Amino acid sequence: MITVTEAKSIIETSVFDIKNQEKRALNCSIGYILSEDIFSPINMPPFRQSAMDGYALRLHTNNKYSIIDEIKAGDCKNPILKAGETVRIFTGSAVPDTANAVIMQENVHVLNNNITLNSIVALNDHIRPKGEQVNKGALALKKGTKLNPASIGYLTSLGIVTVAVYKKPRIAIVATGNELVKAGDPLQYGQIYESNTSMLQSVLSSNGYTDTTIYKVNDDYRNTYNLLAKVINDNDVVIISGGISVGDYDFVGKALNDLSVKQLFYKVKQKPGKPLYFGKKDDTLIFALPGNPAAALTCFYVYVQTALERLSGNLNYTLNAITIKSATKFHKKGDRAQFLKATVEGNKVHILEGQSSAMLQTFALSNALVCMPEDQMDIAVNDEVEVIIINKQY
Repeated sequence: MITVTEAKSIIETSVFDIKNQEKRALNCSIGYILSEDIFSPINMPPFRQSAMDGYALRLHTNNKYSIIDEIKAGDCKNPILKAGETVRIFTGSAVPDTANAVIMQENVHVLNNNITLNSIVALNDHIRPKGEQVNKGALALKKGTKLNPASIGYLTSLGIVTVAVYKKPRIAIVATGNELVKAGDPLQYGQIYESNTSMLQSVLSSNGYTDTTIYKVNDDYRNTYNLLAKVINDNDVVIISGGISVGDYDFVGKALNDLSVKQLFYKVKQKPGKPLYFGKKDDTLIFALPGNPAAALTCFYVYVQTALERLSGNLNYTLNAITIKSATKFHKKGDRAQFLKATVEGNKVHILEGQSSAMLQTFALSNALVCMPEDQMDIAVNDEVEVIIINKQY
């Protein structure tokens, strides 16, 4: 059995050589990581641009100017101004080459085709210079940038329509267990509704991983072996729910061993989620999560999400952890590290009732996990605790 710290380190050092890249339409690339530097094909803005609605001036020594033209956004004209002349101009419009300042319309008095300035104007006031945001040929976004709405808008403004990104992994989710029944079907005595696959597929989707397929297998060695052989061959990541413990009908571990999967660790000194397995075959990552729903989801947030981010090119990804004061007390039993379902409200975190690894009701109310190290037995009110913020994008 290894520690939480050791398990995290093994994952980080096992996912580092990212080979899978693709070209994607920019407007379909939200959440993807750039696999190449992007250099601007144009100056942005591509011309001197007015930052205000007002008047573009050719400055001279008094405060009166003659209006000779009007330039709207999108107009292609470039009138020649003499000293003491101005053009009516609007935000985003091209400033004439011969103008050297823009004054806001609120700061002038207009009479017929003339204006009188009501404030002092300095050279280049309210003019965005050509290439102010980025010059043609300059680095626009560097490799490793995660594309968000702002970066997609920025690249679109440069005329870019496709980008080179790291591919998101193809993921198989496998549920094991004779007792599992599909929701909506009649429930017999001794059976439960299978929820882990929909839970895992939902959390994957909310984090941008949509190429997922769900499989189910009963507690039979040969069926387990055959299914795992298929999904390991066909996918970049395999997430297995249940069947990894050492019961008479837990066949996942034996099947993975017989399939020559390299075990990187099995069992972590933590609660919930002690029987966590992580392995690798060729370039496919295999996680076998505990069958208890809260344990499975905890292991996803603490371990699986890190592997997926790194596999998608986000090699600097770290858990969203903060230190905050606890609003509640808690006593831990045993010497394992523990992840406690909690809610962060304001500048305090509240540890919730119902910490059983089989209970999702508490998890449904939480937005954080309080991390209790092995050597800590108690949390008192106002103690500083480490908290993992659960990334809820839905």
